[in-house]
Amino acid sequence: MYEYRSEILIAKMKWLSDKANEDDLYELDQLINQRAKEGWELATYSYMSTSLQVKGATLITFKKLIE
Repeated sequence: MYEYRSEILIAKMKWLSDKANEDDLYELDQLINQRAKEGWELATYSYMSTSLQVKGATLITFKKLIE
């Protein structure tokens, strides 16, 4: 059986493009690596943008085996 944990990672403000930048990737890597050290495994993720495409967030779900 698994336990699940979901988190929202807010992206930086985007003025000209909705593409990820180095800071966004660094923060995502830091979150995934920190949760992995705690025993969590990345299960799913989904990007959620705003209607104006200037700022968005990623919904990230981790799972951990319960014994």
